[in-house]
Amino acid sequence: MSETTAKELKEKLFYKKENGTDVLSAEELKVCDEFCEGYKAFLYNCKTEREVSKWAKETAALAGFKPFNAFGDPLKAGEKVYVMNRGKAIMLCVKGKKPINEGVRISAAHIDSPRVDLKQCPVYEDGSIAYFKTHYYGGIKKYQWAAIPLSLHGRICKNDGSFVDICIGEKAGEPKFCITDILPHLAIEQYTRKPNELIKGEELNVVIGSRPFKDDKESEKVKLNILNLLYEKYGIVERDFTSAELELVPAFTVDDVGFDRSLIGGYGHDDRVCAYPAFEAILNIDEAPEYTAITVLTDKEEVGSDGNTGLNSSYMKYFIEDLARLEGFEGRDVMRNSKCLSADVNAAYDPTWASAFEKNNTSIINGGVCVTKYTGSRGKAGTSDASAEFVSWVKSLLESNDVLWQSGELGKVDAGGGGTVAMYVANLDIDTIDVGVPVLSMHAPYEIVSKIDVYMAYKAFLTFFTK
Repeated sequence: MSETTAKELKEKLFYKKENGTDVLSAEELKVCDEFCEGYKAFLYNCKTEREVSKWAKETAALAGFKPFNAFGDPLKAGEKVYVMNRGKAIMLCVKGKKPINEGVRISAAHIDSPRVDLKQCPVYEDGSIAYFKTHYYGGIKKYQWAAIPLSLHGRICKNDGSFVDICIGEKAGEPKFCITDILPHLAIEQYTRKPNELIKGEELNVVIGSRPFKDDKESEKVKLNILNLLYEKYGIVERDFTSAELELVPAFTVDDVGFDRSLIGGYGHDDRVCAYPAFEAILNIDEAPEYTAITVLTDKEEVGSDGNTGLNSSYMKYFIEDLARLEGFEGRDVMRNSKCLSADVNAAYDPTWASAFEKNNTSIINGGVCVTKYTGSRGKAGTSDASAEFVSWVKSLLESNDVLWQSGELGKVDAGGGGTVAMYVANLDIDTIDVGVPVLSMHAPYEIVSKIDVYMAYKAFLTFFTK
């Protein structure tokens, strides 16, 4: 066999992951970059699930989406509706031309991210410093959250039914907050700890002030001063913290990364980097699609998707059943004929930490949107494992519409891994597969993604809805 023939056969037979920079034109790369400017603004302004849901509702309303009436008339082809779930999750729907019992197309992404939450009784004073006590949310490396600037986001609900929305530390001139760490010179005891205990959960204490209330007769005067400031500005008392959802997130900007500006650094790519493309895809359906399109932006994925705003609950199922009932069908008839792209991130190959990956089966930066047949851990635990037939259908759809895509797993087999909302959607008898953006430094306060991959996620979801 000649060398030329062997080269030709390699080109024909081998599966080679392509770098988007090599296969996309300058014009296509420009489109990727321009799309990501909107994403960067979104990521900076929407750092919590409440903020994402509020933004999505307001943006969708401007695009013609109306609140869904489960007891109204059947939806007409092209009609756009949404359902908000407790201010922390949202579903958007564009009615297709086909009867709904022929199935719907679902893109489901989560909008919560690892963070540090306040405990219900968080305010205390020690050593003439006032602190917040915290409880971390989701899988984090706790040591990464010390000695970085933090902002405070969330809602405080009062007994009279009113509430106060909080966002402190994002605007220029606003104060920020911080978890302290011990200096290296005095860290002898800390250095003896296991890496996951360098900072312990009960050491994630947030500095919130140091000036005492001017009264010589009282104790806990720094705490008193802080609570008095909060009362004067927001009308809240300490008891109101017991009915609050307050989150501390990195007070970082969203930035281009690298001399070539090809990457985006910021907090919360997991999983807003899939939520934004999925939202933009359903927003940009120009005419009634063949199949009804649904985008779900859900909460609680980072803690197992449980709770009434997580996708392990039944709110998406009930929505589909309501849509079906309006047309005289059963929900189960819709779901068994439906397809879902579970829009969630994957771990991009990191050469610095190469030992955690199996190189032939990992996603790469600039390789396009990642299709993950199964996630889970070790013996495929905690995964839906999409069928070969559905993988083939997705692969053909993307390739026939010039969507740059790649296959990947979440690390080496015995290294661990993680599940996504895919298994909960699949449990409804819906063909489901993970499709999302590769991420560097996943679950860190500052994650990195590729602009090419972000745009290809959008193109994949739009193709899925319209082709």
